[in-house]
Amino acid sequence: MGSDFQDLTRDLFLNYRSHPPAIYTLGTGTRRLEEFIEILDSYGILRVVDVRRFPTSRLEHFKKANLEAALRARGLQYEYLGRDLGGYRKGGYEVYMDSFEFNRGLEALILLAREKITVVVCAERFAWKCHRRFIGAALEKKGWLVLHVIDKDRIWKTKQSKKGDLSGRR
Repeated sequence: MGSDFQDLTRDLFLNYRSHPPAIYTLGTGTRRLEEFIEILDSYGILRVVDVRRFPTSRLEHFKKANLEAALRARGLQYEYLGRDLGGYRKGGYEVYMDSFEFNRGLEALILLAREKITVVVCAERFAWKCHRRFIGAALEKKGWLVLHVIDKDRIWKTKQSKKGDLSGRR
């Protein structure tokens, strides 16, 4: 899924009227900062939205203040929405998705993602093990194409995205 796929997704951002809007997700995992930035660059990401409820890490470069500074130094925007969209919720994340706070965070994310090529970031490398899958599902219901980045040349899409079943177009 190399550059042809990346060109297609960039086209989605430039042609909202003829395509569903698109958004990426990405897990920091234990990547080096340079590897993380390289992945962002390879997909043309311009804005990082951090949805970690607790935005810290045992890796210094992924602690909130350090990550924000590193991204801004490279001309990338950083936003923190972990207060409303972060994981680890009492009763489980799916229950939390019915809350005012989740929906406020989702709407804030949508506003940000309409402006620039955006990635939703959390610590878990694989979206299917992370609350990013639930955020992605909520976005898909609203007509968004959600592309979960695994690596520089590897994307995971849900069955709904693969089918193109994005019936909730905005």
